[in-house]
Amino acid sequence: MSDTRLRLKRLLGDVPAFSDISGSSLKTIEFDGYQLEHLVLALNGIESVPALLAKPLKGPAKVPVVIYQHSHGGNYSLGKRELIESSDYLQKPSFAKALTDMGFGVCAIDHWGFGERSGRKESEIVKEMLLKGQVMWGMMLHDTTALIDYLETRDDLETSQLATIGMSMGGLQSWWSSALDDRLKITIDLCAQVEFQHLIAANGLDHHGFYYYVPGLLTHLTTVAIQGLIAPRSRLCLVGSHDRMCPLSGVKELDNQLTTIYDRHGGRWETYYSSAGHQETLAMRVKWQAFLSQEMR
Repeated sequence: MSDTRLRLKRLLGDVPAFSDISGSSLKTIEFDGYQLEHLVLALNGIESVPALLAKPLKGPAKVPVVIYQHSHGGNYSLGKRELIESSDYLQKPSFAKALTDMGFGVCAIDHWGFGERSGRKESEIVKEMLLKGQVMWGMMLHDTTALIDYLETRDDLETSQLATIGMSMGGLQSWWSSALDDRLKITIDLCAQVEFQHLIAANGLDHHGFYYYVPGLLTHLTTVAIQGLIAPRSRLCLVGSHDRMCPLSGVKELDNQLTTIYDRHGGRWETYYSSAGHQETLAMRVKWQAFLSQEMR
């Protein structure tokens, strides 16, 4: 493990030493032209994790799979259902429909405080975790790592080219998870290219929830040091030029820095700029679908 990744994991707090990862299928239905499985997963030894797994109705015995990371948007009740229902700032059809129509499976979980795991305020979860030596962001990322462990146990999923995609908080989850886990081969993040120093300079810290802040992070690491851990694996970053949650100066700085890193290590790195704000545009949808089709071979 690289020194940078080791330091990053230490900063993310104490995570459960839990190895009995498993899942139970609750029901499987046909929904919106694809197969939809409702699951409950054991990922952390603390609380169960509801999940959705969508697959094409027809296809190979093992389908390539994408991890979908849901956004925040202040909508704590939505969680993983964003995969199948979409939201006001995402294109239609839903990601589940779009990805299964492309021949991929896609899985989403409810993260801490969202969906069927909601009921406590985000601030309450953060405070309790800090008292216990945990970091909410670290615990969320841990669940994603454990989800990968679970997906690898299924004989109906091909995980050798595992991809992850998400918008906003989901996009942050995507690139942070890829920085921590080499099993994620393809990373696509929408409206999530946040460079911390530029966010501070733009007085933008309150544009992101308490969940995202890691004690002591900037005394040890920079944003580009974290994102550089993804290279040389494929990554597409899609941003809106008027997205105040991702200051454009920071996006451009990271683009230049990561271009240099990928030139040195190889691999595919792209930033796609739209003229919009904090939303997935139709052009973004077309771009990420093309990128995923090319890389998921």
